[in-house]
Amino acid sequence: MSVNYAAGLSPYADKGVCGLPEMFDNPEEMKAKAETLAQLIKESQYLVVHSGAGISTSAGIPDFRGPKGVWTLEEKGESPRFDTTFEDARPSLTHMALLGLQRAGYLKYLISQNVDGLHVRSGFPRDMLSELHGNMFVEECEKCGRQYVREKVIGVMGLKPTGRYCEVVRSRGLRACRGKLISTILDWEDALPDRDLNKADDASRRADLALTLGTSLQIKPSGDLPLLTKRKGGKLAIVNLQPTKHDKHAYLRINGYVDEVMKQVMELLGLDIPKWEGPTVCESCTATSESTTDVKPKVKKDLIKEERKREATALTDGGSVKEEMVSVKRERADSSVELNEEK
Repeated sequence: MSVNYAAGLSPYADKGVCGLPEMFDNPEEMKAKAETLAQLIKESQYLVVHSGAGISTSAGIPDFRGPKGVWTLEEKGESPRFDTTFEDARPSLTHMALLGLQRAGYLKYLISQNVDGLHVRSGFPRDMLSELHGNMFVEECEKCGRQYVREKVIGVMGLKPTGRYCEVVRSRGLRACRGKLISTILDWEDALPDRDLNKADDASRRADLALTLGTSLQIKPSGDLPLLTKRKGGKLAIVNLQPTKHDKHAYLRINGYVDEVMKQVMELLGLDIPKWEGPTVCESCTATSESTTDVKPKVKKDLIKEERKREATALTDGGSVKEEMVSVKRERADSSVELNEEK
């Protein structure tokens, strides 16, 4: 399964429109649009980014509906090509640019359809990230909700038990929780995780700028979340090579590789793109860079202690999401890499 995440999913016929032609803006158009996007980001008070499989293709992980995507090739009876394993994949320029935007104070929340773990691997704060479709390297206690970030793929999908048990110690030194740990990866019929979806919904409603990167926005509810921003008076900017479901709602539509677009935007904003120096798990945006950058492959003990103090509340979140957004079928947006967290 570490070679082909898609092969572990149950059969499902309705995978959306696949293989649409790619479109490219000419250099002059790209430059002008990048300048517009940079200005939108400068003026925004609450930027939310929605990422899809297209931001990981340069990391060697195929997308799903592109000309050489997993589902596109499946329709032709062909198999996708992986240029890396999930464990060995490295964050792309776009992953690191998003970390730079977060550190500079522009990016307030990140919503991802990807299960490859590259956002977490880049050091992006987990408390500012919703992984709507799960993470192949994260398992969760079905009893207390504690999550464990691992170095290797969990090995099972569809919210099934992993064979391990939670070791969170209860208050007053009582015995460990011992709840069953389950995969966070969803199969086609599984409902999205309430915590991540609620936080994504709240952030989308609060945003004044929604930026979608590398996603065709075809699958509900993840693909419809950017529309919540527009309904609240915000703007929608789309960066994708193929047409998307919501192009007609976009204030700005850029046809190009996300890495090229983000490189220009970061230059226009006068921001450096952080260099990736190895796997980094950052649980909180309040953690200092010094305490979160040398975690290879362990998370520092102070972060673990901080997380355990929050364990009773860290995986719950107030607010509600429309009922229609909880029981829909989910998109298989990506494949996955992640880090380990030692107990």
